[in-house]
Amino acid sequence: MQGWTLMDMGRRQSTIALVAIDMDGTLLDPAHKLTERAKAAIAQARALGVHIVLTSGRPVSGLAPFLQELGINGDDDYCIACNGGLVRRLGTGENVAEFPLSFDDFRYCEQVARDIGVHFQALDGQRLYTPNQDISRYTVIDSHLSHVPLSYRRVEDMDPSMSFIKLMMIDEPEVLDAAIGRLPAELTERFAVLKSAPFFLEVFDHRAGKGPSLQKLAEHLGIDRANVMAIGDQENDLTMLQFAGTSVAMGNAIDAVKAVARFETTTNSEDGVAKAIERFVLQ
Repeated sequence: MQGWTLMDMGRRQSTIALVAIDMDGTLLDPAHKLTERAKAAIAQARALGVHIVLTSGRPVSGLAPFLQELGINGDDDYCIACNGGLVRRLGTGENVAEFPLSFDDFRYCEQVARDIGVHFQALDGQRLYTPNQDISRYTVIDSHLSHVPLSYRRVEDMDPSMSFIKLMMIDEPEVLDAAIGRLPAELTERFAVLKSAPFFLEVFDHRAGKGPSLQKLAEHLGIDRANVMAIGDQENDLTMLQFAGTSVAMGNAIDAVKAVARFETTTNSEDGVAKAIERFVLQ
């Protein structure tokens, strides 16, 4: 991995046609806001015809305020939501890719969560459900950040015809880490499982993930991976960093992300995303 300084930003013709940007811990500052420098860099890149694609564990509703603020809402604009469980064309509402989980998947994973002693939640695209009467504070926070209503619902009271975009095991970081060591092998054989935050363990279809969905979107747009840049900070960003021709780790990224990325920018409190776009797209 390589860092860079302002001194070595030589001028060159950019070949980046698509920039995939993680949200929390990456594009958003520690107060979960867009900075003026980030907005300016994104606007300049879009003016050059570059696709800016927000990629997040959040559902589309959780991305909507930021997409609106950035003006990313046209027929040629896309986002990757729910850790790659959904790729949406924003102007039309068309789903380019979608990987739903069944009610049987939900029931199995909820039982595993109970067996290993952690909280559980499920997102169906419209609402966040938890079977835990003692609702986790992280579930409440997720509902707020994602702009989706939250319901406590016993498993036996749910509609068996339901499907879900993603399932999550959640708890205090030390509780979750201890529980991960007790996950049954069947879970990781049936699903993709990874941490998107110290308190979130996400479960989704093996075909999904930010990397596979970014690849599908690039193919849909006719863009070669060599012309794709990805920026991230957490485990759920690894596959998109591995796919992108230009991969950038945030200064606040976990070590595994820094090990995979070719370049490292500054932290999300130091406009790391803006600096990466300025360096690789606008120079």
